[in-house]
Amino acid sequence: MVSRLVLVLGDQLTDTLSALKAADKSTDVVVMAEVAEEATYVQHHPKKIAFIFAAMRKFAARLRDDGWDVRYTQLDDTENAGSIPGELLRRAEDTGASEVIATQPGEWRLIESLEDMPLKLTMKPDTRFVSTQEEFDTWAEGRKALRMEYFYRDMRRKTGLLMDGDDPEGGKWNYDSENRKPAPDDIAFSGPMQFTPDETVEEVLDLVEARFGNSFGSLRSFWFATDQEQARRALAHFITYALPRFGDFQDAMMNDNRFLYHALISPYLNVGLLDPMEVCKAAEEAYKDGHAPLNAVEGFIRQIIGWREYVRGIYFREGPDYPRRNALNHQRKLPDFYWTGDTDMNCLSRAITQTAEEAYAHHIQRLMVTGNFALLAGINPHEVHEWYLRVYVDAFEWVEAPNVIGMSQFADDGIIASKPYVSSGAYINRMSDYCKSCRYKVNEKTGKDACPFNLLYWAFLDRHSEKFSKNQRMSTIYANWKRMDEDRKRTILEDAEAFLNGLS
Repeated sequence: MVSRLVLVLGDQLTDTLSALKAADKSTDVVVMAEVAEEATYVQHHPKKIAFIFAAMRKFAARLRDDGWDVRYTQLDDTENAGSIPGELLRRAEDTGASEVIATQPGEWRLIESLEDMPLKLTMKPDTRFVSTQEEFDTWAEGRKALRMEYFYRDMRRKTGLLMDGDDPEGGKWNYDSENRKPAPDDIAFSGPMQFTPDETVEEVLDLVEARFGNSFGSLRSFWFATDQEQARRALAHFITYALPRFGDFQDAMMNDNRFLYHALISPYLNVGLLDPMEVCKAAEEAYKDGHAPLNAVEGFIRQIIGWREYVRGIYFREGPDYPRRNALNHQRKLPDFYWTGDTDMNCLSRAITQTAEEAYAHHIQRLMVTGNFALLAGINPHEVHEWYLRVYVDAFEWVEAPNVIGMSQFADDGIIASKPYVSSGAYINRMSDYCKSCRYKVNEKTGKDACPFNLLYWAFLDRHSEKFSKNQRMSTIYANWKRMDEDRKRTILEDAEAFLNGLS
C-alpha cells in the first residue's frame, strides 16, 4: 500500500525539490499531470504550454530512471481529471494513499485549491530561492518603503556574491548607471542557444497544436531548452558569448534584433531547470576570470538574487488580492492591438509581434513600451496583468504580478515603485531605433502626427496631478507642466482624449 503521494508541478522540475526530499522513494508515489485547468485558467501562449509539458515529460522520465514510482497523466489521457486536486484524488483512490506531500506552489490560486482537498496535505516551503519568505518578511517589517536595492544588498551579503570582505566588489553595490547605453548599430551575438525539438518535444507540439491552436501566439518554430542539460548549455552559451556586453545594452531595443545580449534563461529558472545560485556563480566566475566586466556581471546577478527574489517576497507578503489592486482606478479596456500588433505605433507593434512569435520580450520592452502605454492610457491593471500572464513563456504569477501590478502599472500604490514608470516618446527614441521607422513623429508634441506617448504622458500627469505632484522625484516634471502655455496644455489634453477615444 502506498504511503503518500508526492506532487510535482510543472514549474517544480528540480531534483532537490523539498517535496521529493521529504518523501520515501521506496514507498511514496510521485504524481505529475498535464491538466486542462492549469493550461486554461488564462489562455496561455502555446509555446509556454509546450515548453512546460515537454519539460515535465522529460523530468518524469528522469525521476523514473532514478528509481521513483511516477504516475504521470498526459493531457489527452481519457481518465484525466482536468485539475491538479482532481488528479491527486484519482491517484489516492488508485493507490490507497490518504496523504499528499507538496512543495508550495507559486500562485495563491493553486495553494488555496490544494488546501481545499479532502486529503491530508503537508505543504513544504519552496527552498529553490536564496531568501525564505520568513527572511523577507523580517527584512520588510517596520520599513517605510520596501525598496529592492536594500534587500539586494542583504542578498549579496548572505550569498557572498561579488563581495570583497564586507564591502561590495569594486566599491559600489550597483553599476546601473553604466548599463543604459542606447541601441548600437549592430549586435555581435547570434542570440540565445536554440534546440531542435526531439521526439518528446514533437509529440507535445502536436498535442498543443491540436488543443490550443487558436490561442494567441505562434507555436512553431519551437526552440526552447526542455531539460536540465540543455538549460545548462544555454547558460554556458550566454556566459561565453553575450555576458561581456550584456550590461552595456541591457536596456536597448532594436527593430531587427529581438534578443540583443539577453540570456533568455528566465523560463529555465522559473520551472526549476536551472538553480539561481548556479547561474549567479557562473556569472561571478566569468568576472573573476576576466571574461566579463563588473558592470555586466553585477547587473545580471542583481536581476536574479535582487529583483527575482524581491518580487517573490512581495507577492506572498501582499496576499491573494494583490493582482486585483487598482490604486489609480484605471478602467479602460485593453486595446485589441495587444492581440494583433496592428497599430501604427512601431514600438508597440514590434514588441507585440515579437511576443506573439517568440513568447518573449525583454524587460524594457515590457516595462517601457507595452507597460508604459497601458499605464499612460489608463488600462485596467488586472487586464494588463492577465495579458502578461498569458503571453510570456516565463510568466508565473509570483513573478509576473508584482512586475505588472507594482512596477509597471503602479496599481499597488507604490509598494514596489517610488514613482510611476511613465515616459514620453523621448525615452523610447533614446533607447531604440523604433522611432526612425514609425508613422508618428517622436518630436511632434501635438497634432495628428504627434507620437501618442507624448500626448498620453502629459495627459496622465495632469489626470493624476493631485497624487503625484508632491512626489519629490516628479517635482521637476510637474514644474515644467505648470509653466506650459494654457492653450498648449489644452491642445495636448484634447489630442490625447481624441486618441484614447479612437482606441475604443
